[in-house]
Amino acid sequence: MSSVIAKPAMRGLLAKRLRFHLAVAFTLSIACAGAFKVAVGDSRKKAYADFYKKYDAMKSFEAMRDAGIFESVKPRK
Repeated sequence: MSSVIAKPAMRGLLAKRLRFHLAVAFTLSIACAGAFKVAVGDSRKKAYADFYKKYDAMKSFEAMRDAGIFESVKPRK
């Protein structure tokens, strides 16, 4: 009473698994890129916009000049 064991399907197995795994990898990479953009990119963009709304470049320059940071500009007295 011996039964015949079915041979495994080996022909085309690599191509079939690669198609599946490439599709999954592509989908996950697009999803991760979108999640990163929403979670990090948009909040960072908003933070920069908020900072530069109230940033005064001349006031910052004068504070650095008075602190003596620049060599080419003398501090005010």
